[in-house]
Amino acid sequence: MSAVSEVRPDDTDLKLQEEDRRELVEWTLACAERMLPLFLEVHPEDARPRAALDAAYSWLRGEMSIEEVRGWAFASHAAAREAGDPTAMAAARVCGQAAAVTHMAGHARQVPRYTAKAFPGDNARRDEELAWQRQNVPARFDHYVYEGD
Repeated sequence: MSAVSEVRPDDTDLKLQEEDRRELVEWTLACAERMLPLFLEVHPEDARPRAALDAAYSWLRGEMSIEEVRGWAFASHAAAREAGDPTAMAAARVCGQAAAVTHMAGHARQVPRYTAKAFPGDNARRDEELAWQRQNVPARFDHYVYEGD
């Protein structure tokens, strides 16, 4: 393990270095993959949140620029605005935020916030999903994501 991967990031730095953003993108994508089915249950024909995640994967492989990924993140947020269902809206927001981490690490802080909104009236399911996220965030980013702002 390299020294950079052991250093806790500066909570005030919303952008972070690319290596740090890459690690956070991997986590946010894992979170978003778990949330995407909630959107697709309501809007199976709307590919924008899936496309945002795929764009972030492409960025991780060096196949897409940050600007291109940002466009897909914006598209996922447009899908959220049009969703008409609070669960679907929150799930699309998680996807958009996950992709936006390629540009700015601070977007990772929104993933748990929108996840919490995806389960109105189902506190047990909400708590289960949030616990999964917290257990799987890279340890050095726990404070950054959950208490950094």
